[in-house]
Amino acid sequence: MRTILVTGSNGLLGQKLTERLLETKQFNLIATSKGENRYPVQEGYTYAEMDILDPDNVRSVVEKYQPDAIIHTAAMTNVDTCEAQKELAYELNVTAVKTLVSLCEQHNIQLVHLSTDFIFDGAHGPYDELAAPNPLSYYGVTKLEAEEVIKTSKCRWAILRTILVYGIVSDMSRSNIVLWAKGALEKGDPINVVNDQWRMPTLAEDLADCCLLAVEKGAHGVYNVSGKDMMSISELVGRVADFWHLDRSLTHEISSESLNQSAKRPVRTGFILDKTIADLGYNPRSFEEGLAIVDQQLRLRLA
Repeated sequence: MRTILVTGSNGLLGQKLTERLLETKQFNLIATSKGENRYPVQEGYTYAEMDILDPDNVRSVVEKYQPDAIIHTAAMTNVDTCEAQKELAYELNVTAVKTLVSLCEQHNIQLVHLSTDFIFDGAHGPYDELAAPNPLSYYGVTKLEAEEVIKTSKCRWAILRTILVYGIVSDMSRSNIVLWAKGALEKGDPINVVNDQWRMPTLAEDLADCCLLAVEKGAHGVYNVSGKDMMSISELVGRVADFWHLDRSLTHEISSESLNQSAKRPVRTGFILDKTIADLGYNPRSFEEGLAIVDQQLRLRLA
């Protein structure tokens, strides 16, 4: 049985990967993250504390467990925080990748790396895998540089680019746009929502499935992995309101400029998914199907 090491296992995608790997029992899992394990099930896999900013720590963990593949989910993903803390963003999003690439080259480990639609400027979305990147934010700059590090390496690699991931973790410690909108509207709070950005939101379970497909099939190259429905952010929030029968009139449409965010966002991203569907057998759910899964998980937590 092959061994997969997951970085950032306490995050949303990391926890979904743990869940999937425990369900399928096809791989040995080494879950790694900074600090203690936050996944509620502690058995059936190995948890190792690992700080991706400490190359010696990373090397010792990788050499101890000798994984066949590393799925690298850990990163600084808050776009405005990356703009404010550029040095730390670079360390987390680029330098840490260099450490992993070096180890994967030395030990013949497959690397599955998560990237983002924010490497594009949003002028010509949706994008295929060969589209020319042009990041608008420092976050996008770091993620693009990490891609280049991987592409010029000698390791076996796959880069999975994704968009606006949503879902729930067991302790509800991580929020995302779906949970934020649902929570605010349930409280009756009015919310401002931009109407001039378009995305294809991605269910965390779909992304986790595609990560495992990339390992199983020995995928090499760049793959687009997102939901299949394109929508504006205001439409996304409206669909969340409709799904849970909440008051749409509490949402007020605004322009991106009025937010005065430190980092620029691309206007229209979105992905063409044909290659990933054909090569990996990726089968993303619709947005409403994704919301139904989130709803079911929320109900189980309350039961």
